[in-house]
Amino acid sequence: MNDALSDQLSRYHAGTEDQCYRFLGCHPESREGTPGFVFRVWAPNARSVRVVGDFNFWNGDDLPMEKDAGGIWQAWSPHPQVGQAYKYLVCHRDGRQVFKMDPVGRQTTPAPDTSSVIRGEDPYSWHDSLWMARQARRAPLNGPMNIYEMHLGSWRRSEGGGYLSYRDLAQQLPGYLKDMGYTHVEFMPLGEYPFDPSWGYQVTGYFAPTSRYGAPEDLKFLIDQLHQAGIGVILDWVAAHFPKDEYGLYEFDGTCTYEYADPMMNEHAEWTTRIFDWGRPEVRSFLISNAVYWLREFHIDGLRVDAVSSMIYLDYARPNYRPNRYGGRENLEAIDFLRQLNRACFAVRKGIVTAAEESTAFPLVTRPDYDGGLGFLLKWNMGWMNDTLRYFREDPLYRKYRHDKLTFSMTYAFSENYILPLSHDEVVHMKGSLLDKMPGEYFWKFAGARLLRGYQIAHPGKKLCFMGAEIGQFNEWNYAKDLDWSVLEYEMHQKLQLYYKELNRFYRDNAPLWAEDFSWQGYQWIAPDQADHSVLAFRRIDPKKDRELICVLNFTPVCWEDYRLGLPREGTYDPVFCSDEERFGGTGQLPHPVISENIPFREYSRSGLFRISPMSLTFYARRSTRGRKKALPPVERTYAQSAPHLNI
Repeated sequence: MNDALSDQLSRYHAGTEDQCYRFLGCHPESREGTPGFVFRVWAPNARSVRVVGDFNFWNGDDLPMEKDAGGIWQAWSPHPQVGQAYKYLVCHRDGRQVFKMDPVGRQTTPAPDTSSVIRGEDPYSWHDSLWMARQARRAPLNGPMNIYEMHLGSWRRSEGGGYLSYRDLAQQLPGYLKDMGYTHVEFMPLGEYPFDPSWGYQVTGYFAPTSRYGAPEDLKFLIDQLHQAGIGVILDWVAAHFPKDEYGLYEFDGTCTYEYADPMMNEHAEWTTRIFDWGRPEVRSFLISNAVYWLREFHIDGLRVDAVSSMIYLDYARPNYRPNRYGGRENLEAIDFLRQLNRACFAVRKGIVTAAEESTAFPLVTRPDYDGGLGFLLKWNMGWMNDTLRYFREDPLYRKYRHDKLTFSMTYAFSENYILPLSHDEVVHMKGSLLDKMPGEYFWKFAGARLLRGYQIAHPGKKLCFMGAEIGQFNEWNYAKDLDWSVLEYEMHQKLQLYYKELNRFYRDNAPLWAEDFSWQGYQWIAPDQADHSVLAFRRIDPKKDRELICVLNFTPVCWEDYRLGLPREGTYDPVFCSDEERFGGTGQLPHPVISENIPFREYSRSGLFRISPMSLTFYARRSTRGRKKALPPVERTYAQSAPHLNI
């Protein structure tokens, strides 16, 4: 064993190795001038391990492995060839033999086979150096982030109903996202997984991109094309649990190797999955290496870590649990692991993003570990999502009694660095699509959908919305088929897609909406207390450039005339974007420019009279003598002439 390998194995067993995929698994290696492949796998409690595959007719007697003191089994052979399938035949202490996929195998055979595939040197040549250089200079928290969350297998399908390959997607997806004005795409998990209804959240091949859509170099091509189109790529990553498929990590050497050994604590009953032992050094090295693998080898720009709440609480979804050493319910090993994970991710390169899907009030998720935090850059704001969707489901007649659902989020909006998610979880399991959640008749459903998206864009925090919302899909998301693209044959759906496109571009072009998302410097209330009219008004501010937008939202189907609201400065405020424009499917009762008057309103010394369009979001910009954004043209139209009434 050479010194470099000895050092790598020492770090692996200490839990500090972040690239174990470089020496574990299958790798080309010449010995005494003879080319071949070396296999290494960690199975400390196995009686024996053998390599079986196409190259030895799956005969385990042909390639036995030798075990070192740390539980690493190793074998070398000149016979394997690139592209051939293999597995490990693991003999348990009781003599039972089980075929196992390579835990760090970098490719798998197509289903229903579950073998790993021998790979040679990486054949892919990247062409995204400009993107990578730009990302390294950017501060993600201070820039626009508008994420399109998607499931690759159900975005679009081929004419025959089959999956689009990574290469097929590379021809369609980058152009679509760029045209629609998104800044990032977030892929649901892409590590190999056996069960389609899990959507990828029950991973068996952590280092192997799913073969459903092609080979690893094909996925790299897709990411490369997205980067060249200016789109960042975030990957949904699962470190909370893994499935109990026998060929996977489950009781890998006949004992609980990757999972906790304690039967009270090693399984998620509701998911029927095993829980990683985050305190075991080799498991830490495995998981952290996997995160680094995606970031380094696939040029992924960020990781969204799934189910963090289930990791950090010992009593998550279980009536009985073993408290930590202080008698508490926090999983101290998982917390320490998450801190180590974030340190490792940010060390890969500048500009990396990590986001936690954490649904509780656990403190300091997005604060550095040296301040007692978990070290994530961002956290999903599940409270905002739940309150917002509950509010939007209400009949507008009764929304005035639920006004706190809109205002409460600002009491904690800056306690963490938040992403505002309208994710896949909100459009499945009989919850209805975003469009179908909206109350009222057809016309008002679209108005509500536009307002929901507008409210998300105006609210402090980065943005995420699941695919299909932009075309107004009425059906719930179904992983087994593509989106209902045929709805774009209808005018209102076309107009909703145009609205998303124009709003996304407006967001990107206006720094007040993203330059200061995480402090009160970027936000100030104008009117949080207009419950009787279901109106909100606030300022979004870019303090560095002394620019701002006034945001006025009306959550009723009534056009409010001569509605007085405070204004921060003298001058004229022009409406520069309104969701109620006819081209977006609205009533066309557009707001007028507002002249700031010397009449106090709340804490403001000045105010103005607004015309607030029904069920709408409007952004206003103060007119500058040096030029201004083009204001919306005023359109005189009565409410009754412009749109149907809401059926209440």
